[in-house]
Amino acid sequence: MGGIRDVVSVRLPAASAYLSVLRTATAALAVRLDFTLDEIEDLRIAVDEACAMLLTQAVPGTDLTAEFELTGQLMKVRVEVSTVGSTPPKRDDFAWMVLTALADDVDAVTDSPDRMAIVLRKRRGAARPA
Repeated sequence: MGGIRDVVSVRLPAASAYLSVLRTATAALAVRLDFTLDEIEDLRIAVDEACAMLLTQAVPGTDLTAEFELTGQLMKVRVEVSTVGSTPPKRDDFAWMVLTALADDVDAVTDSPDRMAIVLRKRRGAARPA
């Protein structure tokens, strides 16, 4: 894959009051890859929705981490929190359907019993399903 490749990590308190920071970072990084305004807004909403889903399971007083990987025309976003046990999001919930409509690829990852992550991928110029 040609083009730039950068990885940006953000750590902030696992509280909804800080999600505007991630929405802003998402938009700024998407601009760096020349995403369209619609693609940028889709990413902002998708990251916000993924975080909202994770915050319901986050241990109070812990951090939410977000890692943005930019490669060529692709942005991969991984948001992760500490949990007490990890119940993957239901894939038939409305929130999950929103995520899959806004991103090209979405996955929930539970690498350990006390961590939960949602990984989103969005490619610049990718056609949306009809």
